[in-house]
Amino acid sequence: MITPLNADGSLDSNAVQKLIEHLIAGGVHGIFILGTTGEFSGLSYSVRKDLVSQTCELVAGRIPVLVGITDVAVEESIDLANCAAEAGAYAVVAAPPFYMSIDQQELYTYFTQLADAISIPMFLYNMPSHTKLTIEVDTAVRLAAHERIIGLKDSSAHAVYFQSLCHAFREQKDFVLMVGPEEMMAETVLMGGFGGVCGGANLYPQLYVALYEAAKSKDFEKIRTYQSCVMEVSKNVYTLGGYKSSYMKGLKTSLSFKGLCQANFAPPLYPFSTAEVEELRGRFDLVNAKIAAEKI
Repeated sequence: MITPLNADGSLDSNAVQKLIEHLIAGGVHGIFILGTTGEFSGLSYSVRKDLVSQTCELVAGRIPVLVGITDVAVEESIDLANCAAEAGAYAVVAAPPFYMSIDQQELYTYFTQLADAISIPMFLYNMPSHTKLTIEVDTAVRLAAHERIIGLKDSSAHAVYFQSLCHAFREQKDFVLMVGPEEMMAETVLMGGFGGVCGGANLYPQLYVALYEAAKSKDFEKIRTYQSCVMEVSKNVYTLGGYKSSYMKGLKTSLSFKGLCQANFAPPLYPFSTAEVEELRGRFDLVNAKIAAEKI
């Protein structure tokens, strides 16, 4: 889930409520806050904690809430995990600390220390493009022996890595493997993954749920139809302007077109120009027309 913000950087509580109801009405199976799409690294801890408490209160147990707790200081991650537990979150999600250069044994020790200190389940979060560290398959297997480490979200966009995870955990069916890049979600479900954590589901939850269900039931005709729509979202919404942050800018600005949030960002991100907003609006209309034509 994106983090709705006011112009002054505070949490837009009205938009949080609208977005949560939009997601649940769209059939999503859970909500993940304070991930990459949630701009967690640019948010103050007061805003993060406000989002945790408001999200858990609004969801009210209807679906699981997962809370990102990634930080470079383990004490901060533990503190946010405690906040999530007190608010009623189902689990937390932690990527490797993203500044110090560490090896796999140090990474194993870090995640073990974190898991030992918290009271609710934890997912590992493999995000090498942002953390400069990969949770190697053998390390994931070792960490999975911890009673509170119950799964892994992979945002590497590396299909061989994900296939290696599926093979390594083939006898541990309860260890949850999910993928980040939504363009890969269907194929990873076919490979044995549990599902996807899809940023585009903020905009079109029904589409991504339909694609997941089609992959789960191996309905290849529907997979082709829905995958085409997902790729149109990726092509039109996430690429405007050639920024490294075009995905985030395009997603949040498109959500503002639907009245689900304001197009405000946590620094260092900043909004599109007026001309870029108008170009995106035209692209967004094309995507809406394609999805409507498929009656999703």
